[in-house]
Amino acid sequence: MKTNKSFSKRLKVTKNGKVLGRKPGFNHNNAKQSRSTQLNGKSMVPFPMKQSAKRRFLVNIGN
Repeated sequence: MKTNKSFSKRLKVTKNGKVLGRKPGFNHNNAKQSRSTQLNGKSMVPFPMKQSAKRRFLVNIGN
């Protein structure tokens, strides 16, 4: 089975196997937010994934 590339490009797998992703809700309508809030939205947060989903989508990346 191949790794789902479109999904894996949105995530980052750390050395210890944690899956990180972007915070939700920062794609548009950010003009009203303060600059610090906008920059906080760029940070990576732990992405909750079950082991079965990791095996399915991230086959060759940090099982």
